[in-house]
Amino acid sequence: MTDLLTLYRVSAGYGEAVVINGIDLRLEQGKSLAVLGRNGTGKTTLINTIIGVTRHRGGTVSLAGKDITSLRPDLRASGGIGWVPQERNIFKSLTVEENLTAVSRPGAWTVERVYGLFPRLKERRANMGNQLSGGEQQMLAVARALVLNPRLMLLDEPTEGLAPIIIEELLAALKRIIRNEGLSAIIVEQHAQKILGVTDDAIILDRGSIVHAATSRSLIEDPTPLEQHLGVADRKKSGRSAH
Repeated sequence: MTDLLTLYRVSAGYGEAVVINGIDLRLEQGKSLAVLGRNGTGKTTLINTIIGVTRHRGGTVSLAGKDITSLRPDLRASGGIGWVPQERNIFKSLTVEENLTAVSRPGAWTVERVYGLFPRLKERRANMGNQLSGGEQQMLAVARALVLNPRLMLLDEPTEGLAPIIIEELLAALKRIIRNEGLSAIIVEQHAQKILGVTDDAIILDRGSIVHAATSRSLIEDPTPLEQHLGVADRKKSGRSAH
């Protein structure tokens, strides 16, 4: 397979602060990656660097073989990067359907198709964004990114603050998007056991650098690196996330 995204010795941050340093990363077309780490280790900064909203300090970012290091965020988006930020960024004064039709682009993921993925959104298609629960807003944020028909999806802490039943629905949808549909994705998640059953590979960040890289399956089967870097001690809980 060819590489969809490549980061070579990338360093970036905000203002004078360098948050990530010397990151080397490759993501093949059709593959998915979990970005793990404690709070403050640079996970969100890594996502923000890929979408182009950090201060570049060194290295190169390439998408499908094209150097996008100097491209503005809007040009990166039009080049095929879809983003689901922690803040969700839905239009709260528009209906669910208007949120989707306002940004949709031609491609496999139509509004009706995302309704099939998220039946809750279809039921609430006439509701305003501010009338949705937090979980429904997160589903809408994912749906909005999908109808852009991106080549690469970036999701920043998609399960944060959600009820367990909503997390299960969301993870099932992400697994379908990634495993069945083959959409390339990078998912930032603080709690490894939630996401390793969805992704192909994983990296662990600490102090802005990659300290461990492995397949997701290997971390499920032997969570020793998770215990070392994240303090995850419940092996059984980690193992259950594969099911």
